[in-house]
This record gives sequence, C-alpha cells and structure tokens, in this order.
Amino acid sequence: MTTNVEKTPQGIIYRAAKEYPIPDLDVLTLLFDSPHTSAKPETPIHISAANPSHILTVSRARLLTEATAAALRNQFSIGASGPNRDVVSVISIGHHLLPVLVYSVIAAGGVFSAASSASTPKELSTQIKEAESKVLCCVEATKDVAVQAAELAGWGEKGGGRVLVMGEGETWGLKTVEKGGGLGKELVDEGSRLPWEKITDPVALEESMIVLIYSSGTTGLPKGVRLSHRNLVAEAVIPGDMFKQHMVKNLPDFKYSTLAHLPIAHIAGIQGYFINPFYMGGPAYWMPKFTFPEFLHYNKKYQITFFFTVPPIYLLIAKSPAVTDHFDSLQVAVSGAAPLGKSLQHAASQKLGRGKTFISQTWGLSETTGSATVMPLGMSDDTGSVSPLMPTMLARLVDDDGRDVEPGNPGEVLVKGPVVTKGYYNNEAANKEAFVNGWFCTGDIAEFRNGLFYIVDRKKELIKYKGLQVAPAELEALLVSHPDILDAAVIGVDSDDGTNEVPRAYVVADEKKISAEKIMLWIKENVASHKQLRGGVYFLDAIPKSPAGKILRKDLRALVKREQGARL
Repeated sequence: MTTNVEKTPQGIIYRAAKEYPIPDLDVLTLLFDSPHTSAKPETPIHISAANPSHILTVSRARLLTEATAAALRNQFSIGASGPNRDVVSVISIGHHLLPVLVYSVIAAGGVFSAASSASTPKELSTQIKEAESKVLCCVEATKDVAVQAAELAGWGEKGGGRVLVMGEGETWGLKTVEKGGGLGKELVDEGSRLPWEKITDPVALEESMIVLIYSSGTTGLPKGVRLSHRNLVAEAVIPGDMFKQHMVKNLPDFKYSTLAHLPIAHIAGIQGYFINPFYMGGPAYWMPKFTFPEFLHYNKKYQITFFFTVPPIYLLIAKSPAVTDHFDSLQVAVSGAAPLGKSLQHAASQKLGRGKTFISQTWGLSETTGSATVMPLGMSDDTGSVSPLMPTMLARLVDDDGRDVEPGNPGEVLVKGPVVTKGYYNNEAANKEAFVNGWFCTGDIAEFRNGLFYIVDRKKELIKYKGLQVAPAELEALLVSHPDILDAAVIGVDSDDGTNEVPRAYVVADEKKISAEKIMLWIKENVASHKQLRGGVYFLDAIPKSPAGKILRKDLRALVKREQGARL
C-alpha cells in the first residue's frame, strides 16, 4: 500500500492508493450481527488475565448488554429523550466485564465517557460537570473518588443515587451507592431487555455521538472529543480488514489475542480493547492495572499474538534483563501515542517474536479515533517512519501561514476522513481553532518521504534556537539510545541572556555511571550545533508522563518555574 501525492487547487493532498468500503452500520450491529465481524456467538472476547475462568462470550455479552441498557433506560432515563445526549461517565481499573458497560450505554442511546483511574476527586468532578454526566459508574477501588467527585459536582450526599458500582469479578451488575455509604439493590435484571436500535442511515451514523473522550491535556486543558458510530466502525474495519486479508493469504492459522494493559480512558483502550478484538474475533485478556512483571507473565502465559503499546513500555522491554522468551508468540507489534526513536524500535524488536517481529509505528490522536496511519502487514520500515496514510484518509502538510509545503519539507499535518471527530463537546472556540475549511489541524509536524510519514514533533513543543527548529523528540530518542540512560525528556528553556530558547534534558540515569557533562558532550558529538543541550542536563527519579505514556512537559515547565523562584 502506497500513499499518493496529488497537486490540486485545494492544495497538495496525500491519499492512500487503496480504499476499503465502510459498512453503513452502527458499531453494535457491526460487532454482534454483521458478517464483517470474525466473532461467533460462543467466541470468548473478554477474559480476566488474573482468573481466566472469568470469560465473557459474544452471546453472554449480548444478553448483559441488553439487560443493562434496560436498567439504564428505566432507572436513569438514558436515551429516553433521544440518542447522543445522555452521558454516562466511568472511573475504573481494567476488568473483563467493563466492556458490558460500554456496549450497554451505546445500546440505550447514551454516550460513554471514561476518566483516568488516577483522577483526583477535583479532576473527576470537573470532567463530569463539563460532560454534563447523568450517571457516574465505578468499581470498589475507585468508589471513594467517584463519590467525592459527585458531591463536589453538586449531585448531593454520596452522589444522590447517581453513582453506580459495577460488578467486576464473576458476576456483572450495577448497584447504587446509598446515602449511608452502602450499596443498594441490584439494578440489572436479565429478564428485562432493551435491544439497541439498528442504524443504517449514513448521516445519522456520521452525526452521532456515542463516545466522549477527554484529550490528555499534555500541552493545555483537556477537551471532550466527540466520537461517532462512523468513527469507531471505520477505525475497526479499515485496519481490521487489511489485517484479515493478509492473514488469510499468508498466515491462515493465526489466532488473534491481545493483552488489555493501557488505560481505558485513552483511545487505545476504547478502540483497542472494547471494539477491535471483538471485530477480529479474538480475546482481550484484561489486567486491572499495568505492572511490568505481570505484563511479562501474562504475555507468556496466554501466548499473546498482537499488541499495541506505547514507547515507555517498549523502552522497558528493550532495557530490562528480565525479558527473555516472554514475547516469543508475538506476531504483530505496534507502537503509538508518542514518538518511538529508531534505535529503540530496533532494540525492542530484537526481543519480540524471537527477533522476527519488527515493531511498526502508527500515528493518530483521540481526534482521529486512534490510527490515521498504518503499516500494512508484509511491509516493514526501519527508518523511524509512522507508516503510510491509512486508506480513506486525506492529509496535507502546511506551514505556519497555512500554505502547503513541498513533499520532503516539514509542515503541520491536516487530515480529513471517516475516523476524524466532528468536533469538541460544548467548545466552539476549540472547534474554530482546530478546523479550517473542513480540515482538522492536528498540531503535529511531519515530513513525507518515500511514501511514508515522519513525525517531527508537536507544533507547540518545537524549540526555536536562533530561528532554527529543534525537535525534542529527536533529542529524546538519541538520549534513550545511550545504554546508561533509562528515560529522558527535553523541553525548551530561556537562555541565560534571555534572547533564545535552548534545549534542556531531564534524564533517568545513575549519576555514578554517567554525569551531566558526559551526556552533554555525547549529544554534542551526535547532533548539529543548534541542537546542543545548552539548557543543561538534570536528573530525575522518573519522567512525568500521562497514563498513555505521553511526556507531561507542562510538569517539567512548572519544575523550571519553581527552580527559578527558588533562586530569587
């Protein structure tokens, strides 16, 4: 699959050479009732990694989905006044019955919205107020935070009966938190069912809102991203059908399985665990939360064949001596959410599939429902690209004035296509800034070379030294390639004379093995003059990151301000 370049009156447009048809179906009909899905009624689709006897099959998922949809409609009027309005929020660790809540909220005509399980009561309260949530679901481990957040949001004592605790072990259910703090009666009656409405109208599918996902806010305040039936179906079908067609021809005995280890509030969790494994006809084994030893154990125990994960985890795989044969069964490995340096890509790949599974990179955002680029199976690239453009997608690269740049030159990526959000929830100012003549402005800077896209960095994170651009991601990739540096982040700080912005590195390393001076000298020997670490090198115990693995540069900038304040 190649990406074609077309010069048109609208600009220089990039598009995939091949198209894949997207069925006019809602996501539940696609998964449960269409010939497109590979799952059968008795296919196990969600399994507890800690207790594999806890299994959710397609037929059991259908029954619980319809029963829970009935409870949400009857008890809380979710979807009673029409679809796309009533938001059901959740704060939860991962568990194999959590997908039931997702499917049932959509079935009832509601909107599913997840918050990070690490949220504070104040953060969660802000999110549920902004989303105008009608119900907040949780598990026992997150109940206290959920109750406090609901009270801060003005819902009343203990959440006013709108905080629900999910079943998460062998038995599914929903129970309200009562005023005394205990749990009320079971709300889900398997004898009462509400089937979802099958939707085939293309306009209704495109204009719907079934998921509200909050962007990580790594460079600003989080925004609610509206995702539709069309978005989720396209993101399942396009890469899914590419995958299936390749496997039928080349690996007919391949059996799909993945390990759910990333946060469910991230698009990788929502699309990657709730939707894609179901569509592919294989199970997702659920971890409550990520720990590296358990991640290794479960990959080996369940012979995981496919996973998407983030660069910090590939960094652990590459540098940990504990990794031996844990990933021998892995046949497809994908990286995304943040740049993966070429050297790290090679180092981690050597430990996957007995050295035969090479990591491919994908690029996308919450606003593109995940991947907007994808590497076709049977192809590989070891130059650090994020793959070709995904079929049905269009892209442009533009300069700061919105003018198209010639291929090979860096520019901000603008995209169009069926996976692109219709906009932000109740935020017209953000919509006006993000969309220009129907194109979504991603804020990512990329180059296009030899049919592939290369992400340079975030537009807002580029450092400008004497008019020359410095990409933090490039320096970070170089830093972590050093055997004595475990992790790294780079930000721009003011130069001593205040006339320029200069790169500063924060590293996780043993100062007894490598000093700041040695790191600066090593960088000096490997990069152009304007990219040198003139802002210095500082050691940290850990690089601050979001649950999805993105570096929280705003936390590092806050650290700089505190250091400056301490010197005054």
